[in-house]
Amino acid sequence: MTSRKDSYDFHDQVGHLLRRAYQRHVAIFQDAIPDSDLTAAQFVALCTVKEKQSCSLNDIVKTTAIDQATIRGVVERLKARHLIEVTTDPSDGRKLLVRATPEGLALIDHTVPFAKEVTERTYGALNPAERVALVFLLRKMMDSETVEKDE
Repeated sequence: MTSRKDSYDFHDQVGHLLRRAYQRHVAIFQDAIPDSDLTAAQFVALCTVKEKQSCSLNDIVKTTAIDQATIRGVVERLKARHLIEVTTDPSDGRKLLVRATPEGLALIDHTVPFAKEVTERTYGALNPAERVALVFLLRKMMDSETVEKDE
């Protein structure tokens, strides 16, 4: 006979809860962002390119934690919408550089207030202390991943 302590209920597992929270966040993003063609992944990639001004695909991957195969598709879609430009690095012809276009920068500026609303709605009923704790714990989980890779 299995005790309650030994049973496995996926509803209580951190991965399941994180996935559900992320699904809720993405639904809120899609509802709140006025540009219905802009995905959360595209927005964070575009914000990364703006922050770094000019960067490689690897820089975007490292900053966003979006895998290489997915980021290539994201970059292609942003490029097709003329939100970014992709050029060859003059010092290394094998390397691509990504830069936001004026249209891309304008879209970020227009979208940021809505993105802030998405964050607020994602937090939901969490009080200020719970919000700080949530962000602290998520960052701590991410930092422990870095430590595990270094070992």
